[in-house]
Amino acid sequence: MLRSGALLGVGLGLASRAGWAASAGSVDERYPAVAALLDRYVGAGKLSGLVATAGWGQSPMETIARGVGTRGERTPLGPDSLFRIYSMTKPVTGMAAMMLVGEGRLGLDQPLSDILPAYARMQVLTAPDAPLDQVRPATAPITIRQLLTHTAGLGYTIVQKGPIKQAYEQAGIVPAQVSRVPVPGLFFGSAAPSLAEFADRLAALPLVYEPGSRWSYSVSLDLLGRVIEVVAGMPFDTFLAQRIFGPAGMTSTWFTVPQAQAHRLTTNYGLLGDAVLPLDPARSSIYLDKPAFPYGGAGLVTSPRDYDRFLTMLANGGRVGRAQVMDEAALRLGLSNLLPPNAVVEDRFVRTGGFGAGGRVGLGEDAGTFGWSGAAGTVGFVNARIGLRAGLYTQYMPSDALPVQEEFRAAMLADVLARTKRAA
Repeated sequence: MLRSGALLGVGLGLASRAGWAASAGSVDERYPAVAALLDRYVGAGKLSGLVATAGWGQSPMETIARGVGTRGERTPLGPDSLFRIYSMTKPVTGMAAMMLVGEGRLGLDQPLSDILPAYARMQVLTAPDAPLDQVRPATAPITIRQLLTHTAGLGYTIVQKGPIKQAYEQAGIVPAQVSRVPVPGLFFGSAAPSLAEFADRLAALPLVYEPGSRWSYSVSLDLLGRVIEVVAGMPFDTFLAQRIFGPAGMTSTWFTVPQAQAHRLTTNYGLLGDAVLPLDPARSSIYLDKPAFPYGGAGLVTSPRDYDRFLTMLANGGRVGRAQVMDEAALRLGLSNLLPPNAVVEDRFVRTGGFGAGGRVGLGEDAGTFGWSGAAGTVGFVNARIGLRAGLYTQYMPSDALPVQEEFRAAMLADVLARTKRAA
């Protein structure tokens, strides 16, 4: 459900910021492949609407929008419409942790048990699907680096099988909310009542893998939210609001959508063959209610305009406008490959690059790229080397029901390279 793919493909390093800035014409003319992609999906009725964004350096965001947020309504989508971004929350949490690393309050290779003592003596399953009593002591401690990079050995109900999956569900170690009613394949049980309780219950369960041994998508960024609030001495969501959202000017990013802003929220749809069903209708969305706790791995709702400000920070050394939201050195570290050197990476998207603070990083020709995507079809990435940022926003599940995310990355690459070639 919360899986994400690779970033924009190899080749962005060839682009020229100056060449792009020199281009003229309408936004559709500057991004013809992206505009055609949106027209195709909305024109065919496959999706009710999409919003694509792009920008260079500190330049204003450019927007291409098609369709509506809820089928049957007339209000068009735009840069201030609200979308559930699910796993695109992970880079936000990752950079929040990097702030504390940059301030010397948290260490990349610091044992998690220094902050949360319950994780001092973890057990590891003898096999990922083994019974819960078939365990052995972990040979190494979980570290902050491993939480940032999904190498801590933790599980995910959307990934795991066997007894550990059932144990996670019974303990409330489940992904962020999707709908008010159980949806087959997307409902994994009721959540633990608080972030502190989530962390304590998770510590009582065995690990799926040895810490540091393997990249495996997990609840590690949710757990990192608990680490942040303990180290910072304030609730996790308060830390995000005070240290990232406020300084960056992100006025439309929440774990709970205020009732006064409900009219901006889009509907999340489920795609089952040719059937399109409303999983979470905008007017009665579960995101209008306060969640059990703020999910650092998948809980945010935001607007394209707001998330573009976060991407601006990533692409510009931690700066948004005149505000230095984040220390540049800490940001650069978070955008680098933080994977433990001996970690096995079998995931086809991650193994072609690396992994930083909650998102995939590009290597080689793709160096400077960082980002992640979400369970409901959203994508957000930057190329910090050339100052590019881009995002796509729509709402459907499962995200692999349509190849929208991959096609957007390819379309953006085509537009960047085409205009660069013409400007050369």
